[in-house]
Amino acid sequence: MTEQTQALVLERAIHKSAWRLLPFLTLMLILAFLDRVNIGFVKSAYQADTGLSEAAYAFGAGVFFLGYALFEVPSNLVLKRVGARTWLARIMVSWGLISAAIMFAHTETIFCILRFLLGVAEAGFYPGVLYYLTYWFPAKQRARATGLFYLGVPLSLVFGSPLSGWLLQHDGVLGLKGWQFVLLVEGLAAVVVGAVAFFYLVDRPATAPWLTPEERDALTAEIAREEQAKAQQVQHSALSVVRDPRVIAFIAIYFCFQVGTSPFSFYFPSKLAGVMGGKVDATVGLLLALPWLCSAITTRLATVYADQHQNHRDVAVALIVAGVLASAAVSFTNNPILLIIAFCIAVPGLTASQPVFWSLPTEYLSGVGAASGIAFIVSLGNLGAFFSPQIKTFADQAFSDPGAGYLVLSAIASIAAIILLFLRREKPRSLYAASQTA
Repeated sequence: MTEQTQALVLERAIHKSAWRLLPFLTLMLILAFLDRVNIGFVKSAYQADTGLSEAAYAFGAGVFFLGYALFEVPSNLVLKRVGARTWLARIMVSWGLISAAIMFAHTETIFCILRFLLGVAEAGFYPGVLYYLTYWFPAKQRARATGLFYLGVPLSLVFGSPLSGWLLQHDGVLGLKGWQFVLLVEGLAAVVVGAVAFFYLVDRPATAPWLTPEERDALTAEIAREEQAKAQQVQHSALSVVRDPRVIAFIAIYFCFQVGTSPFSFYFPSKLAGVMGGKVDATVGLLLALPWLCSAITTRLATVYADQHQNHRDVAVALIVAGVLASAAVSFTNNPILLIIAFCIAVPGLTASQPVFWSLPTEYLSGVGAASGIAFIVSLGNLGAFFSPQIKTFADQAFSDPGAGYLVLSAIASIAAIILLFLRREKPRSLYAASQTA
C-alpha cells in the first residue's frame, strides 16, 4: 500500500468514526450538562416551594463538583481497565437516577447530599470521553473531534433552556410540581440513553464493525505511533502527573475556566428573569438559548481554525479575553437587551475556548498518564465550579452589591488567559514527525 493510499484509508477511517461516535457522544454530553445545571432553571420555583436559602442553594450547586472531583481520577482509571462502553453507560444510568431523585429533596440536607452524589455518579464522564477520543482521533484532528463533542454543552442549553422552561410550566402533571417534573423527565432521559450506550459504543478501532480491516489497521497503527512518540517525549505514572509543572498549569487554567463559567448555568437564568420582571418560563428559556447557539457556532469555527493553523493557545487566549470582558459587563446593566448581548459574547468566549484548550493536554499526555492526567485536570479544575457560587455570594455580601460577584469571578477567569500566555510552547516533535511519515 502506497503512502498516499494509506493516508486515504486513514482519512476514511477517521471520517467514519466521527460520524458514528461523535453525534451519540454529543447527545450524552447534552444530557450530562442538562442534569447538572437544571437546578439553575428551577431555582426560583424550587426555593419558593421548599424554603431553600440562598446560602444552601449556593452550597448545593457547588457541592456537585466536590463529589465530582473526589472520584474523577479513580473513575477514569476504571474506564481504562473495563472499557469506555461499559463504564460510560454505568455513569449515565446512575447519574440519571440520582438527578431524578432530587425531585424528592424537600430539605437542605437532602438537597446537598443528592447534589454531592450526583457529582460522584457523573465523575469520570467528561474526562473519560476526552480520553476515549484519543483512541479514535489523531492529534491533528483531535481539536475538531473534541469541539464536536463539546457542542453538547451549548446545545444542552440551546434545546434545554426552552425545554426546561416549558416543562416548568407543567404543574400538576403526575401530581408533581413543575420543578419536580423538570428533574424527573430530564433525569430519566439520561437513564434511557445510558442503557443504549452499552450496546452502541465500541471500545477501540480494532473492534469497530463499521470499519474495514484496512481502515481498522490504519487507524490503530496511527494512534499507536502517536502514543509511542508521546511516551518517548515524556512518561507519567498515574500519580506522577500532578508533579509535572505543565500539568499543574493545565489544572490552574481549567480551574479558572470553571470559576468563570459557573454563573452561566446557576445565575444567568434567574438574573435575566429578574430584570424582565418575571420568572423563568418558556420565553426566558428561548432567550437564554441564544448565547448557547452562539457558543455552538463559535466552538465549531474556533476548533477548525485552531487545527488548521496549529495555534490553539492563541485562539484560546483571544476567546477567554472576549468572554471575561463580556462577563464583567453583566454586573453593570439590568437592561434585558444589553444582558442578552453580553451573554452572547461571554458564553461563547469562556466555553468555546475550552475544547481548543484541551488539544494541549491531550497532545502532551499519553498512556496511563493521559487517563489520570486528564482526570486530574478535570477533577481539580472543577473545584473552581464548587468555589464559584461561594465566591459570588461572599463578594455580593461583602460589597453590598449583587453585581460585585460577577466582577470577581471574571477577574479570576482572566487568569486562565495569563497562564496560557506564559505557558511555554511544547509540541512533542517526535509526534509530528511520526504523523508526517504515516
